[in-house]
Amino acid sequence: MPAYDPMPKLPEISLGYTENFLDRMSAKRGDEAWVAATLADPRARLYLFGGEMPVLRRDGDMGDPLFTLAEAEPFGPGLETVFLGLANGAPRFGRLLPDFAKPDPQAYRIPEVQLADPTLLVTDMRTVAVSGQVASHHLGPMAEAKAVLYWHATHRFCGRCGVQSVPTQAGWRRDCPACKAQHFPRTDPVVIMLPVDGDRCLMGRQRRFPPGMYSALAGFLEPGETIADAVRREIMEEAHVSVGRVGYLFDQPWPFPGSLMIGCHAEATSREIEIDTEELEHARWFTREECWMMLARQHPERLSCPPPIAIAHHLIRAFVDNGLVIRS
Repeated sequence: MPAYDPMPKLPEISLGYTENFLDRMSAKRGDEAWVAATLADPRARLYLFGGEMPVLRRDGDMGDPLFTLAEAEPFGPGLETVFLGLANGAPRFGRLLPDFAKPDPQAYRIPEVQLADPTLLVTDMRTVAVSGQVASHHLGPMAEAKAVLYWHATHRFCGRCGVQSVPTQAGWRRDCPACKAQHFPRTDPVVIMLPVDGDRCLMGRQRRFPPGMYSALAGFLEPGETIADAVRREIMEEAHVSVGRVGYLFDQPWPFPGSLMIGCHAEATSREIEIDTEELEHARWFTREECWMMLARQHPERLSCPPPIAIAHHLIRAFVDNGLVIRS
C-alpha cells in the first residue's frame, strides 16, 4: 500500500469565488427604467469597494458586506455602480467609492474618517476569503463586483480614439460618445497546471510567496493558443520540462484583478528542471506523500501549498487523491 493511503482523509473544502447564485438578468441591463427601479427597491443591497478593498460592517466574528442605499450614502457618491444580479429576487449592486484610476496614492483609500469608524472593516479580498470573514455565498458576487469595477477604473478612455467613454448597460459596457465604439469588461484567461511524473508532481515558488510555500505553475494564455498549448509552453518556459497529455480539471474566477484560472494536470515527458529565474525562485519534484503533508500542514521542512480558496490547492489535492488526472 502507498504510504499516503492510511493517512486521514483531508476535509472537503470548496474552491473560492466559484459560488455565485445571482441571476444576472443580462437581458434587462439595457432597460434604464428597470435598472433605476431595481436600485430603488428596498431589498437592494450594495457591495462597496474602496479601490480594490471591500468594505465590511463588523458583525461579531464575521463581516457583513451588504449595505443599503441609505447606508452607502455617507461614503459619498459612487464613482461607478454596477448591477450584479438578483439574489432570490433581491437586487445586488457593486459600487466603487474613490477614484483609484488617478495616480494620487490617497485615491486608493476610503476617507480616513471612514477608516477610523470602529464598526467598519476595510481589508483585501484574499484575507476576506482565507479567514472566512464573510459567508461563502458572498465571495462569488464580491469577485464579480471587484473585477467589473476594476475594469471601469482602468478603462475610462476609448481604446480607439482616446475620448472618455461613459458606462451603459447597468455598468456592463462603456460607450464612446465620439467614435461610437462599444467596450466590454475583459477577463484574462490564465492556465495553472501541475506537471505529473508518475508518483511525483512539479511545483515551484516565486520570491513573493510566503517562506516555504510551493504552488502549481501558471501563466497567461496568449492569443491563438489552445489551453493545452499554453500549458506546455508555460511549463517549458518556467521549468524546461516537456509535457505530453494535458487534462482540464476545473476553473475559478480570480479577482486579482480579473482573471479566469483554468486548472490542469499535465503529463511530464522529461524530468530535468532548469528554472527561469525571472519567473521562479526554485522548483522541485514532490511525492504524493509530501503533497499530503503540505496540504495538511505537517511537512517536516515546514513546506506548504496555497490555501483552499486557490485552485492550486485543489490541483494538488486531486493529485494526492488520484494521481495524474486526464479525463477523456
